[in-house]
Amino acid sequence: MKSFTVQFHREDEMDTMTIQKLNEQDFEKATEGGTRHLFDLDTNIGFFVFFDAEDANGNPSYLVLQYEDDNEDPSACYSFELKDFYEFAALYLNDLEFGEEERMDEEDEYGPIHHLAHLLYHIVEEGNAVEV
Repeated sequence: MKSFTVQFHREDEMDTMTIQKLNEQDFEKATEGGTRHLFDLDTNIGFFVFFDAEDANGNPSYLVLQYEDDNEDPSACYSFELKDFYEFAALYLNDLEFGEEERMDEEDEYGPIHHLAHLLYHIVEEGNAVEV
């Protein structure tokens, strides 16, 4: 597991985030006690699965798997602090509050899901440089 820091644009209105990139062995340890799928997001930079997990000792982790193209194996696994993971969940849930009738009229409008995808873009860009 290797940590890296992401500094977002001022316009992103996000504090600097410290993230861990996990290898397969780290992932197995972090999820030994079980996982709970929360939501997923399909973007132009990949398919992301958000979930929480517990290790064998009951310690929680807040994880995101990234899948690229049609690969069955994830290309990356990221672990976040709860406060940052909560921000992602809030953006996702906030987008669900917009009614379908509004969505049809404002299809191209930048909303919470777009912002979440934009944040993920920054994370993936920084994470690509990290070897695990």
